[in-house]
Amino acid sequence: MFSGIIQELGQVRESRSGKLAVACDALASHLTVGDSVAVSGACLTVSAVVAGGFVADVMPETLHRTILGGLRSGDSVNLERALTLGDVVGGHLVTGHIDATGTVTATRDDGTARWITVEAPPQTLALLAEKGSVAIDGISLTVVDVFDTGFDVSLIPHTLRVTTAGGWQPGARVNLEVDIIARYVQRLLGARAQPALAEV
Repeated sequence: MFSGIIQELGQVRESRSGKLAVACDALASHLTVGDSVAVSGACLTVSAVVAGGFVADVMPETLHRTILGGLRSGDSVNLERALTLGDVVGGHLVTGHIDATGTVTATRDDGTARWITVEAPPQTLALLAEKGSVAIDGISLTVVDVFDTGFDVSLIPHTLRVTTAGGWQPGARVNLEVDIIARYVQRLLGARAQPALAEV
């Protein structure tokens, strides 16, 4: 589990043959093989710790469902180590299991903040609520508004400075993870809507 509070901006060293090599400074010294790391929101397992970074295996399913398949050498990624019991949860509980990818369609500065509009699939939007939580590229954010084709978030200067969000422009693809509570509520309501099995 993660909290959506980014600990470091990493840089892709190499992405090929099911391996993702990431350069990072502070985080690397705390990692061991087998640790979980959220890379732009996607939970990956560290397969090797190398000088100034780490390597993780990335299976085809992850490449297909996330933006990781489009990463190239030099790209920046948001990094967060898995929580341990007793850690402060500064954002919200994030699993690192990406629900969908979205596309940034607009940005707008509002005083010191920046509004970001993200287009998302209908099944993802159905699980978002105004003032609810969403993780975008692993960043815990509050939903400002939800509409037919997407949703808005508003970012503070600190978030823009220390995450990849500062570089988001229209057309950028992002990983989306809805609040885990919304997932389970949807599942529960769906199960209740199913007709009861006839007794044999």
